[in-house]
Amino acid sequence: MASPPLVVAAAAAAAGAGSGGEGSSGSEETGTTASPDRDLAALFEQAAERLPALLPAASKEQLLYLYARYKQVKFGTCNTPKPSFFDFEGKQKWEAWKALGDISPHQAMQEYIATVKKMDPSWNPQVGNMKILFSKQNQHLCLCKASDGSSSHRC
Repeated sequence: MASPPLVVAAAAAAAGAGSGGEGSSGSEETGTTASPDRDLAALFEQAAERLPALLPAASKEQLLYLYARYKQVKFGTCNTPKPSFFDFEGKQKWEAWKALGDISPHQAMQEYIATVKKMDPSWNPQVGNMKILFSKQNQHLCLCKASDGSSSHRC
């Protein structure tokens, strides 16, 4: 079976479709203090929600890059069989995900968020007491306390 077109797959991945019960139990939400990892995960979800609006302007390379990182975050290291030779798009998506090897979900989330921010510089997400800053000079992503968003801030 051929895989869905890349744009459809990227939008479905960003919307969480077909992710197979990735919801978490409500018991984790009882704490009053958010951890940086939870804030990063929330920023990642915001970036995934932002992606469908960016699809018309996204290049195929950007979509493959984002697709692979989304899959790495949601499913971990690629352990699925390589698609058939005739499934060209499925093979490209698989190769992009497989090429990530065993990078951590944390790193994949940071790269995903940074790419969405690069694609939409006006996107300014904020979660809890954290917000995202993106250095255009060195393409560096920084999660900082919301009160520390001055122009003199150095990540």
